[in-house]
Amino acid sequence: MKIQERTGAGQGRSAAPAQPSVGDRLPTPPRERKPALAALAVLLILVGALGATMLVLQAGDRIEVVKVTKEIPAGASVTDSDVTSVMVAEDSNIHYVKWSLLDDLKKLKAVNTIPAGAVAVGEMFGDKVTASEGKTLVGLSLKAGQFPSGIKLGDTVAAYRVAEGGSGTGNSSASTSGSDNSLLVDKAVVTSVPATNGDEIVGSTNSSYTLAVDNDEAAALAQAAANNEVVLVLVPSSNSSN
Repeated sequence: MKIQERTGAGQGRSAAPAQPSVGDRLPTPPRERKPALAALAVLLILVGALGATMLVLQAGDRIEVVKVTKEIPAGASVTDSDVTSVMVAEDSNIHYVKWSLLDDLKKLKAVNTIPAGAVAVGEMFGDKVTASEGKTLVGLSLKAGQFPSGIKLGDTVAAYRVAEGGSGTGNSSASTSGSDNSLLVDKAVVTSVPATNGDEIVGSTNSSYTLAVDNDEAAALAQAAANNEVVLVLVPSSNSSN
């Protein structure tokens, strides 16, 4: 009987699992630190802040440049009355003409017609003028009386054929009567004029002018010029668009 009681008592004790005490918890594994990811996050934050700063600085870096307020014909130069100054964001890829260089710009010629409202860039101007699409440059060597006095770059003129012995007055009253007199070009833009000294044309011989004319008018004008049969008439600006 005693042996059975002891055995039963031992079975009773083994059926109840031993519970760990409060102070005997299992140790947790240490967290794995990733310093590379932390450094990358900090770097991205710094790059973002630097980019935002650069955008703000660039937006505030503005320069004063030349803006065209009136159309400038090919071959003409800018004047104080057809330009103004505006502020734009500086861009090294765009060759803006700075307002401080206006006096230098006046010495150059428009390569092609520049519309009003355009911001001037260096490519629009040059020492020489080339013909725009659909236009041909024709050079003329004219005597006094074959062209209006005071003719200048950018003026619009008409060219008449005047037969030898005809009268060429160099103004709107130039004689075009007679069967051999005819209109050669109704509207041509003056792209080159002789060098001047004040208001007087240098030299007393023929004066050289260059006109930009339509391609289909160039041959007749050049032939008449070779025969010294051309008279230029200044077209008033109010009629130049008619």
